[in-house]
Amino acid sequence: MTELFQTMPFAERLGIEALSQAPDLVRARLAWDAALCTLGGTLHGGVLMSLADSTGAVCAFLNLPPGASGTTTLESKTNFLRGVRAGHAVASSRPLHAGRRVVVVETEIHDDEGKLVAKVTQTQAVL
Repeated sequence: MTELFQTMPFAERLGIEALSQAPDLVRARLAWDAALCTLGGTLHGGVLMSLADSTGAVCAFLNLPPGASGTTTLESKTNFLRGVRAGHAVASSRPLHAGRRVVVVETEIHDDEGKLVAKVTQTQAVL
């Protein structure tokens, strides 16, 4: 499997690991690390948003129309539902709309117990 995440230096620096990559579903995970936490040992919200943005970007890229050269995030909305204090945060991104000008992606982040941690909807511009 081509590691699209390796083309994003920040995602690689965070340690985001690709689990699967297909146009209909992209999955990745990030291991809990004290260096990525806020007070109380919880993964920082910005880290979770970065996981979602990176996973959603790969999903958008895999759904680009012919002739497009890339994608960039226009808008992102995150609802945080619980913290991650151990294990992994696992992101699953699915396209909601793949158009000529924008791709809209929905990403769910779950913990190792399968509990929903965050839900993210993002709009990616087609370049």
